[in-house]
Amino acid sequence: MTSPPLAQPTALPPPVMGGVIEGMLRRRTTNGPFRPEAVRREDQHTLMRVAQAAPSHFNSQPWRFVLIENPATIARVAELAGQSMTELIEAGLFFERYRRYFRFSQAELEEKRDGIHIDHLPGPLRPFTRQVFSDAGLKVMRQLGVPRKLGQDNRQLVAGSPLLLAALLDKTEYRPGELSGFYSVFGLGAAIENIWNAVEALGMGIQFVSTPAEIPRHWQEVQRLLVVPDELELMALFRLGYLPEEHSRPTIDWSSRHRKRLEQFVYRESCAVPEAEDAPLRTSGHAQL
Repeated sequence: MTSPPLAQPTALPPPVMGGVIEGMLRRRTTNGPFRPEAVRREDQHTLMRVAQAAPSHFNSQPWRFVLIENPATIARVAELAGQSMTELIEAGLFFERYRRYFRFSQAELEEKRDGIHIDHLPGPLRPFTRQVFSDAGLKVMRQLGVPRKLGQDNRQLVAGSPLLLAALLDKTEYRPGELSGFYSVFGLGAAIENIWNAVEALGMGIQFVSTPAEIPRHWQEVQRLLVVPDELELMALFRLGYLPEEHSRPTIDWSSRHRKRLEQFVYRESCAVPEAEDAPLRTSGHAQL
């Protein structure tokens, strides 16, 4: 008996390469608010499909996602995000952990072409920008209520987001210290990058909600809220929504549009030969964070 022919994959239209590449080079993080309306279910599923299209070790597909629309859950995650930001700034932990990423002038940005440039501050804080890492600078920020204000801003941004996305890994694949642990994180990163590159086509934005993960008790509460089972590891949280026509910036904000030149991160044949930059990027300066 002859075997039936194998089913052929559904033919896909050829990609518009210019659009794909330009979209990747325009990729950016949304630091401001989203429109309040709910994200359409079909758009949510599109994002899950593009995540699913990412490569994974032996097609293990170790990622799991939770789509969160419940207003009460979003409100509680927002409270935890705001509290975490306030605690991190108040204790000086935020600047201690991330000082190496801060740039304080355009000249410094041009030289290093990485990190973030705090370019949006209330007037009273501007003279103290360079002192944020000192005890004196932290004291001034406390006196001016900066930790509380940053916490409020963070809470409002998350609370005003119509959709949160939790990214998790299956612990049968995610085994830190083993190669499978690396492969699973690599795969999840590819899945998240697919989502990040797809949101623009849907008129949406996305931002990493990182602060609850930096305070262990807050991260544990997020896991309880999402009823994360023992066999899954909660890895990250994101907020998503449709972009407004006019983009407003938080009270304290930064830009991160610079990218390294080729010779700063690419080599030819061996690590001894930096790659020469022979042509500028067509969409240089559009990516952010």
